[in-house]
Parts: sequence; C-alpha cells; structure tokens
Amino acid sequence: MSKLIIKTIEDKKIVWFQNSNSYLIFEPLVAEILSKINNGILVKNINKWCSKKIEIPKETISDFLKNVYAVYNENNALLKKKELKVSNCKVPEIFISEKFYFIDSLIFKIQFETEFHLLKVHPNFAHLEIESQPEYDFNYTIFNNEKSIVVLKNLDFIGKWERKEAHVFEGKLSMHLLIDIYKKPETDWMGVFHASAVSNGKESILVLGASGSGKSTSLALLNANEFDCIADDFVPIDNDKNIRAYPAAISIKKSGIKMLLPYYPELKNSIEYPFKKINKTVRFLPPKNINFDVKLKCKALVFIKYDSTVEIEITTVSKIEALQQLIPDSWISPIDKNVAVFLDWFLKLSYYQLTYSNNTKMTTVIEKIFNDEL
Repeated sequence: MSKLIIKTIEDKKIVWFQNSNSYLIFEPLVAEILSKINNGILVKNINKWCSKKIEIPKETISDFLKNVYAVYNENNALLKKKELKVSNCKVPEIFISEKFYFIDSLIFKIQFETEFHLLKVHPNFAHLEIESQPEYDFNYTIFNNEKSIVVLKNLDFIGKWERKEAHVFEGKLSMHLLIDIYKKPETDWMGVFHASAVSNGKESILVLGASGSGKSTSLALLNANEFDCIADDFVPIDNDKNIRAYPAAISIKKSGIKMLLPYYPELKNSIEYPFKKINKTVRFLPPKNINFDVKLKCKALVFIKYDSTVEIEITTVSKIEALQQLIPDSWISPIDKNVAVFLDWFLKLSYYQLTYSNNTKMTTVIEKIFNDEL
C-alpha cells in the first residue's frame, strides 16, 4: 500500500501522495475520504459515511466520490522513472578543461569535455579553484554521449540527461557535491531549495523569488551588511531541519552590478559569463566566511522583489500561498519520513512578502524579522 501523509494547513489539508511524490491541498472532508480510500475501506462504506457527513442527494454523493476516486487514482499512479544506462558511454580521451577545487579540506577534480559543460559548473566554483593536484578526493567526469550529458564520479556512472534537461544535470551534480562535502547520503537530506540563505549567526532566513526578482542581489547586500551568506540558489536542509552551507558563488546579473559596486568594487573587473537560457550576462561574487560547520534553524521564508517604485513594503503571506511558491522549484526528499519532517518544518515558519528599492530599509526589515520585531 502506498502512503499518504496528511497535515492541516490553515483551514485546509495538505496531502502528500507517495507514488507520485505530489503535494495537493484539499478541503478536510476530501482529505478524510482519500485517507479512507488509501486504507482500503469499501466504497459502499465510504458512501454511507459521507451520507452522515453531508446532507445532499445520494446521486450527488456518488458523483462526488467518483471525482475523489479519480483524484486518488491519478495521484497514486507510480511515476515512470527513466532507466539510466551506462552502455556505450565511452570516456573521451581529450577534455577541453580540467579543473581542481578545494572545498572544506577536500580536493575535487572535474573534467569537462566541452565549453557548454564548463559554463554550467565552473563559474559557480571559480573562486575555489586551485592548481592541478596529483592527488584528489573525488574525480567528476562530464562529457557527451549520443547528444546527452553523462556524469561519472570516480568513474562510476551517476547519470545521463538530454541537453534540454541540463538543469537536472546541474542539480544532480550539486547534490553529489553536497553528499561528498558533508559525508551524508541523499537519504539524510530533507530537501534542497531554490533560494538564498542568510544568517545573523544564530538563525537563518530563506530568501526566495522568481528569476529577476533581485534575490541574489539582496543576498549580496545583506552579506555586505554583517549578515552571513549561507548559500545562494541551492540551499540544503538536512533531516534534522538544519540549514547547511553550500559554497557556490552568488550570481549577479548585470542589472545588480551598479547597486553592488560600492560594497564590492571587485565586481567591476570580474569575468562576465553569458547565459543564453535567460538571455543575460552574469558575474559571480564569492560569498564571505562560508562555514561548513554551521547548523542553523530556519526562522522564516521571505519572498523578495526589487521594485524601483516601492521604497519598502512588507506583508505576511498565507501558509498555502507560501507552500505553492516553495514547492515547484524545490527538491524535497521523496522518502516518507523526510516528507513528514519537511511538512512539520514548513508549517511552523513565518512567511513574508518583501518589496523594496531602499537597500538600507530592506536590511533593517530583515534584522527586524530576526529579532521578532515585526
């Protein structure tokens, strides 16, 4: 039997379906019916139970239950997973580049067959590059095979993705680096969030926003104003609900350069990388004081947006709206015990929408959130 996890979210219920690894929000009555279906209770008995709960004609109840069963069956179907095949994945003899990175006492060697592979990975870690080393802890090999991207780790097959799935390749590579850095298997991670994490040294806040919202620029501003950058774009949280550091650089689009130059004059001459997918050029800013020993609890989610017409505006966000914004761009562990941890973690947070153009006031608002002054 597949598992359902059901939690209360405001006046609704959120239901997680194990087979499809999907999260849906329902009225409490529907969630209870889904639970009964999953527990194998006969249709006629659910029908009788519904008749006592809601005073509507039997025919209407019957149609209603058919719709609930349809939802259950649709979300209880097993996801089809692509079979990963290593056959015919011959490792190239020549690579366009071979880089070495020093991360928390570990040396990573990464081989790139093409410029495309290099641009997907290296800009994020260029600040950690060291000279070639005869000995290293991990060797990642990235190359093309049958128009797909292949990744090996210490010559073991990690995965194969079509070029249009390059974002999946990037996420999988980042997850393996995370596993290597912390020596924690994927099963020990609650999730990874497309967000920035900033800390006051005691707790952390996740800063979220759509592409172009100013999320990374805001992180850089906070990092320049005595807040610690924990991670940008890839925020890992373990199954003890601790936010952990990730060493990728902060990505700064051209629109944010002028604002940040007073704080980071080195940006003026930093390398500019073209990113065709977003039709923008990006520079990368090394985060200050990355500490891999830090374990921080999350205080709040802040959905941020830079808007030149708004000096400062802070409003609360409902749990349902926050969840709907958080899940689509996140990787959440599909293991049932980790899902329960995630939902318990999420439901106890505070959620805000912060729109701003005044950098000083934005920093002050973040400080107030940390200090419970809002």
